[in-house]
Amino acid sequence: MEGDDETTSVTMIDDEIYSNGGGEDKRSKPNLSSELLDVEVYAGLYSGRTKITRLMFVADRCGNQVMKLDALRMAYDEIKKGENTNLFKEVVEKIDGKLGSEYCLDQIWVDSVDRKAEVRKEKLESELNAYRTNLIKESIRMGYNDFGDFYYSHGHLGDAFKNYARTRDYCTTSKHILQMCLNAILVSIEMGQFTHVATYVSKAEQTPDALDPVAIAKLRCAAGLAHLESKKYKLAARKFLETGPELGSTYTEVIAPQDVATYGGLCALASFDRADKVIDNFNFRNFLELVPEVREIINDFYSSRYASCLEFLENLKANLLLDIHLHDHVETLYSQIRHKALIQYTHPFVSVDLRMMADAFKTDVSGLEKELEALITDNQIQARIDSHNKILYARHADQRNSTFKNVLQSGDEFDRDVKSMLLRANVLKFDTGSHHRHPHHRKF
Repeated sequence: MEGDDETTSVTMIDDEIYSNGGGEDKRSKPNLSSELLDVEVYAGLYSGRTKITRLMFVADRCGNQVMKLDALRMAYDEIKKGENTNLFKEVVEKIDGKLGSEYCLDQIWVDSVDRKAEVRKEKLESELNAYRTNLIKESIRMGYNDFGDFYYSHGHLGDAFKNYARTRDYCTTSKHILQMCLNAILVSIEMGQFTHVATYVSKAEQTPDALDPVAIAKLRCAAGLAHLESKKYKLAARKFLETGPELGSTYTEVIAPQDVATYGGLCALASFDRADKVIDNFNFRNFLELVPEVREIINDFYSSRYASCLEFLENLKANLLLDIHLHDHVETLYSQIRHKALIQYTHPFVSVDLRMMADAFKTDVSGLEKELEALITDNQIQARIDSHNKILYARHADQRNSTFKNVLQSGDEFDRDVKSMLLRANVLKFDTGSHHRHPHHRKF
């Protein structure tokens, strides 16, 4: 690899290798390996319905029987604390008797919960009808809100959303509108309806007098999830990076602060320009301290330690594929981060030895060539490949030569233009002089 002197040798200089992704990393790093997800610790980050659905998601995806049964056992125990009998039957079916008699279908519990639900529903209907007859706005709002809570706790998400949304016409304060929006957002995230999430985040943001720092942090997380789902990674990253530390553990029914670090960090690396340094964001650094792996990935990336960065990413991959929101985006994000690393590695140099670069990226030369060819074709790297000598030549050297040629050509054209102007000026001067003298000639 060389600097911008085309006459220098193609051989890489040692300090350039170290500064741009090669060489051994002498730092002390966290001892991170591709360990299986600690399901109990993971589940402890969340509360409510998302805790259960995340556990069931892990069970469906992990491919490890011990982990799967652990996740289902915890989901079973958590469901029994609530009132969602349909979800209970679903988890029992997944367990399929593999956890013994303690984790079989408890029909007595199911019947008891369903009976109580019928009584509660009749009471709520009676109360709401009375409120609507009396036309007391606040009571009607609370009646619909209670119905929303009832349906949500029993797993009827569509009905829950409708009832939360109905409270809007009966809201009399900004705080009521904010509560309605947060309820609608919660249910919409559970249903995977992220267009609704974005809509209600926007509505909530129109009530500035009701927005305290915790509410703002929650809305930014919800907006981040909506952008993530629609693959708008740069917008998602911005929302997660703007999330204030006030979030803490106040939104565990949706997201953990560790998720803010992971989602925000990976989306930022995949989409931000190098100038937008994630590590310079003071608020976000608080979240990164909770996830040392992601912190190290970001530090390595910005320090051009690409081999180390990609190694950390690979170690995290299996667990990220078990994340209910991130799993669909892991491959795309990883690919974009790797492409950015390849681009940044080649950017400062006129030529790059592909053998050395392949070593820095822990790949073989032929595989690297294919990756670089794709980036060159996509116009993301301005370069050409000398396959015979295994060297990548940057086109900016060619552009420099063409710039010199253009300057010289412009100079020649300017010179010609000036000479033409002088010639025209002289001709005009001569013609003018002739007209002045002509009458005098007649005297002779």
